[in-house]
Amino acid sequence: MYYISVLVADSSYHGSEALTYGFDTSLAVGTLVYAPLRNKRVLGVVTNSSTTEPKFAVKLLTTEKNIQPIPEELLKLSLWMQKYYAASLGVVTQHILPKDLPKKPMAVLLNPSKSLVDLPPLTPDQQLVLDKIEPTGLNLLHGDTGTGKTRIYIELARKSLQQGKSALIITPEIGLTSQLATNFEQVFPGRIITLHSQLTEATRKRLWLALNQEKQPLVVIGARSALFSPLHQLGLVVIDESHETAYKQDKSPYYHASMVGAKLASLHKATFVLGSATPLITDYYIARQKKRPILRMTTTAAKTEETQRHIEIVDLKDREKFSKKSPLSDLLIKRIREALIKKEQILLFLNRRGTARIIMCDNCGWQYACPHCDLPLVYHGDAHLVRCHSCNFSANPPTKCSECNNTNIVFKSIGTKAVADEAARLFPEAKVMRFDTDNKKDERVEQHYQDLRDGKVDILVGTQTLAKGLDLPNLSVVGVVMADASLAVPDFSSQERTFQLLSQVIGRVGRGHRNSNVVIQTYSPGGKLIKAVVDNNWRSYYDNEIAERAQFLFPPFCFLLKVWTRRSSQTAAQEACKKLAITLRKRNPLIVIEGPAPSFHEKVGDKYQWQLIIKAKQRSQLLEIINKLPSGWSHDIDPMNLL
Repeated sequence: MYYISVLVADSSYHGSEALTYGFDTSLAVGTLVYAPLRNKRVLGVVTNSSTTEPKFAVKLLTTEKNIQPIPEELLKLSLWMQKYYAASLGVVTQHILPKDLPKKPMAVLLNPSKSLVDLPPLTPDQQLVLDKIEPTGLNLLHGDTGTGKTRIYIELARKSLQQGKSALIITPEIGLTSQLATNFEQVFPGRIITLHSQLTEATRKRLWLALNQEKQPLVVIGARSALFSPLHQLGLVVIDESHETAYKQDKSPYYHASMVGAKLASLHKATFVLGSATPLITDYYIARQKKRPILRMTTTAAKTEETQRHIEIVDLKDREKFSKKSPLSDLLIKRIREALIKKEQILLFLNRRGTARIIMCDNCGWQYACPHCDLPLVYHGDAHLVRCHSCNFSANPPTKCSECNNTNIVFKSIGTKAVADEAARLFPEAKVMRFDTDNKKDERVEQHYQDLRDGKVDILVGTQTLAKGLDLPNLSVVGVVMADASLAVPDFSSQERTFQLLSQVIGRVGRGHRNSNVVIQTYSPGGKLIKAVVDNNWRSYYDNEIAERAQFLFPPFCFLLKVWTRRSSQTAAQEACKKLAITLRKRNPLIVIEGPAPSFHEKVGDKYQWQLIIKAKQRSQLLEIINKLPSGWSHDIDPMNLL
């Protein structure tokens, strides 16, 4: 009898050590097995075989014949994730294995053929990047929109395939998965596998097994879960649009795709690339500190006639520029009408995140912010208070501006639905479509991508869904309805998200297809952030933001942990937070605790949710807190925001 250590893929197992079972022969590391767990049989993977008999009775395993062990690197990745994110092994193992093995195997059916397209010559920027990319470790590809980052990925994938190794390209959205897969399929026909959540469970299981059995190199394109594909020889890992919040898992093990991708690439000794036009502040800072390559691209890649992008600013405080009593300024309406006459497309962008109100001066653009955290304050109509959702500072709503003493303080909120209705009213002859998280499945961008690309939709209205990587040749006008909307979000990342979103949405035009106009409506036309966006001045924005992060102790100058609890009353939730905060401060006086404070959405069902924000210089201090959290508490380590 051999005694086999097994990681079981089941969330009901909360332990941090492999379980021991019996089998009549030794089993190789990575072998897939079925293990009895309580009253059910679950899929698991072998980590060790031993002849040393344990001091307890063991249950017996069963195995599937003719199935290759999973890659050792994938097994090591799961063990690293368990420690790095303080998660249970059962939950982590669920990420690397399917629920069970398919009854019918599925071949990938590779049919490689020659490229279907002749790619244009590389631009000088692209060639320089390819010459400077280092084969291992972080490579930060900071390429402006339209500079051809996808071409870099294709050339790196070509090199990987030539070496007999697969390439893994991760995208934040299903719509972008389809677009990237189309580009890659033209260059590597018969070698592209796409993985996303719209595949049926049966198809995903069969694809997983087929990838594990496949010996030829592939290009796998998918969302963050594709990181756990069982690829045995991996030469390239790319995280495209690496700034996107969609890369952060919002439940245990709370991983971020960039961190997991970096570890996976390290285990395979593969090339690792983070690609973005607007890199995360933390990624950029770490790359500079570790002296890793920051590969800059600024030249538009499209080889067409010279085109120009003209950016115009409209002051939202000047109501004379809104004579139609509309959220769309007279200038924006004029630009839309001109584009419709030319049969060109228009994109109207408004990002409405959460339920935050904008509390600002109608005269000078001053915004009410927390004196402790410098975060936007939120108006709570039921209590008639403004409150900070980080440190719990509260006050009465302002009656006048602290900068100019103007008494006209604005509390505004407008959404994409209202903008779409207004566009349809003003331009009844145009086809208007709205794209945001309220869309039904058949209304999403990925379902209409070809129609959008072919110009069959005249006016697109939407949130950040439309700001991500779309290349629409007929698009000539971008209207930002309220550039300050994201700044009203009470979070340390609001400036970063605003810069990213505005830069990304402006980048939908000026890609070498046609002359274009951008109209930005803002309450702060002379603000540093708006100026940095208009001038495409990354360094100015970065220098200002990194200074603020250092001053108020936010990443990359600390590690963050958010913990929260739900109670039947507001008082009970607040008292539970106070009690835990006292305990944590006694255990570790070096950590910084903000709060207690109500969560951004304080009422969840019939419960009240309150939270603590914990900052530490050492990540291990936060992991220790997680491991000792009392029952009834939830956590998120390395949160992208504190809402």
